[in-house]
Amino acid sequence: MAEIEKNTCCDDGHTHMAADVVQRFPKEETLYNLAELFKVFGDATRIKILYALFESEMCVCDIACLLGMTQSAISHQLRVLKQSRLVKFRREGKSVIYSLADSHVSTMLGQGMEHIQE
Repeated sequence: MAEIEKNTCCDDGHTHMAADVVQRFPKEETLYNLAELFKVFGDATRIKILYALFESEMCVCDIACLLGMTQSAISHQLRVLKQSRLVKFRREGKSVIYSLADSHVSTMLGQGMEHIQE
């Protein structure tokens, strides 16, 4: 972040807080990572998968059936969700069972739904 001094942004007489706020800003890399995380939420198919996993853990074939998509398409989206650490998986015999990675993902989905329904 650039160095900011109080009252250097404009000359309109009110107190500027930019210098105080910039001290509390996360690192640039952290903000970039947060933006990348929210990009993952920008795809309706991934949101449907997350919502399905919010309700119950499932295998790829169950998710594909539920969403009316191919297993290949679901696997591709699950790969993106795994890379973003939004879902996790475990092996159960020959099946791979997917679930939300942690309670933070549930919270984000729940708060997002609450926000759009206001």
